[in-house]
Amino acid sequence: MISVLNIVLRLGVWLLLAPLLPGIINKVKAWVAGRRGPPILQLYYDLARLWQKEIVLSTLASPGFIAGPAAAWIAVAGAAILMPLGPAGAGLSFRGDAILFIYFLALARFATAWGALETGSAFEGMGAAREVSYAVISEAAIFAAALSLSVQTGSISLVSMLSSSSGACAVLLVAGLFAVLLAENCRVPFDDPNTHLELTMIHEVMVLDHSGPLLAVVLHGASMKLLLFSLFLAQAVLPLGRLAPWMAAGGLAAGVLAVTIGVGLVESLMARLAFRRVPLLLTTAFLMCLFALLVAWKGTVA
Repeated sequence: MISVLNIVLRLGVWLLLAPLLPGIINKVKAWVAGRRGPPILQLYYDLARLWQKEIVLSTLASPGFIAGPAAAWIAVAGAAILMPLGPAGAGLSFRGDAILFIYFLALARFATAWGALETGSAFEGMGAAREVSYAVISEAAIFAAALSLSVQTGSISLVSMLSSSSGACAVLLVAGLFAVLLAENCRVPFDDPNTHLELTMIHEVMVLDHSGPLLAVVLHGASMKLLLFSLFLAQAVLPLGRLAPWMAAGGLAAGVLAVTIGVGLVESLMARLAFRRVPLLLTTAFLMCLFALLVAWKGTVA
């Protein structure tokens, strides 16, 4: 009973805090551009408004159009339960949960692409094809990063893997995982979440036909995924396990805030890459994570 209550409370934290990150990113972008920008809580207002609207369905849409976003949100929420929160630990932890964590992320991508294909739209099919083609490289980078942490700690549990700093691998993991975070969350330079040009979109084009509560589920799931990757990156490189609980909690919050501000600065100072250059940047991120794996393996052998 206590464990179930713990999981429910953690889900409540994810539900409430996740939409805050996109608001911080937009504030940073507005500050760099010299504008006032939308309020930090803007996504909360948008979600509340979308939940009050009706769903508009295409005549070609099947039940998978509705099931896709719901399954994607559930998969991201499952990954969130496995993600440790610094000294608070994870809501559910067991040997091998790191593998399930990665598969939850893959399931969320599959469900999102599935929902896009169910509309019968050529544009959404094009976006789904781009999403899964880039995922081939980004998921390889995630596996390499997880393997480097596993080799260093000798564990395949997220709580153990993220409890100590990555040592010499830290710089490589920061570079590789930050690039993966930008790609997985459809941020500049890989994608532009604010664009409305179908021919240049990747993720956004997959949700063109979503409206009302369905769009709210998609937007909230995207914010949870951003928080998920930010927590993973912060805990992968910061020595939180060596600090007192209150210092570890503060360090984790500062790390997530730094990652969020970094995303806002990148979007303000960089332009979106041409499609032909995206695989090259993703391959570079994969190589960074692979080099981190080699450094960790060499450290254990020595």
